[in-house]
Amino acid sequence: MATDVTPRTRHPGLPTRRLALQWLGLLGLPCSAVAQAAPAGPQTRLAAAWQQADGGYRVGLLGVGRDPAAPLQVLHALEVPTRAHGVHVLPDGSIVATARRPGDWLVHWQPGTATPPRWHWVDPSRSFNGHVIASADGSALYTTETDVDTGASLVAMRDAGSLETVAEWPTHGIDAHELRWAPHAFAPEAAGRAAPLIVANGGVPTAPETGRVKRDLHTMDSSLVQLDGRTGALRGQWRLADPRLSLRHLAWNAEGSMLGIALQAEHDDASARAQAPVLALFDGQRLRLAEPAPPTPAALRGYGGSISATAEGWAVSCPRAGGIATFSPQGSWRGLVELPEVCALAPAAGRLWAAGLDHSLQDAAGAAPLRHAHASALAGARMDNHWTLAGR
Repeated sequence: MATDVTPRTRHPGLPTRRLALQWLGLLGLPCSAVAQAAPAGPQTRLAAAWQQADGGYRVGLLGVGRDPAAPLQVLHALEVPTRAHGVHVLPDGSIVATARRPGDWLVHWQPGTATPPRWHWVDPSRSFNGHVIASADGSALYTTETDVDTGASLVAMRDAGSLETVAEWPTHGIDAHELRWAPHAFAPEAAGRAAPLIVANGGVPTAPETGRVKRDLHTMDSSLVQLDGRTGALRGQWRLADPRLSLRHLAWNAEGSMLGIALQAEHDDASARAQAPVLALFDGQRLRLAEPAPPTPAALRGYGGSISATAEGWAVSCPRAGGIATFSPQGSWRGLVELPEVCALAPAAGRLWAAGLDHSLQDAAGAAPLRHAHASALAGARMDNHWTLAGR
């Protein structure tokens, strides 16, 4: 396995990690590794991104066997240069992942094969915003990006083979984050043509020279936009009344009729931020807030890390509150499921998987969640925001 030999404080003249990986690729040497195979026959496979206890970053496949007490295992893992964020599974079982914003790499990888991963380094005038999805047939990828010169966000349509950009569409906002295709039930008028694309513009101002540092939050402009899936033309744009609520992560209900949006609050006042809602709902016409959690000294801390639809309604991971906020299908408050440092969520057969630091929960929003310890390869690992079901 290749390792990161770049010191935390780089000596002038030494190559950056990005350049080192590029040189290794040119020399035909591995810049990644496939980890040990876990026991055969896992019942559930989850595509994931995580940080190892030693500080290194991985994307890969995790699996849990049929035994209710089976630990969460690493099936295959790929070392990546920096923290990954969104992980997407293509129809052929391969994985695409991109760096957390402002990111500079995108990778397409076939776990469990000898096929080397394909890497792409973004043009210096662009930065990746952490999320990537594919077309229905897997021939094209779509990434949210930012123009570093203007700060405007866009969706880049990329060839899934070469990873090169073939078209760009403005998102009519800044800080674009997650994007999702609208299902037929949500947009029946799109039958026979490309489905609409829904994009969350987080609206948080940053600057290229300061990376993720937030600034001028009084100018925040978060919105949800619907783009034509064929041309990128704007078909609609919606905003919440509170401009300090950043719309970030998206999930469809099982019927495909309602979109749930996880929110992150950016209020100056700490109390207002702590009590802020973490869920909004969109039915195609109206964007509205769900019922907030009951007022408490800490509440949900105004931070939704990920979102998933469940058999019971909605779930939003709240790592700063140490649990999963659960809601009814229409957004009524249900309660908090305790799971320290929870972030990644994924639905599987209508049930919720949720990742903590040293164990995960199966059917986390149900009456009797099953606890799965993490295997030794994940000791001390921190899951990033998202899991994606990769087969059963």
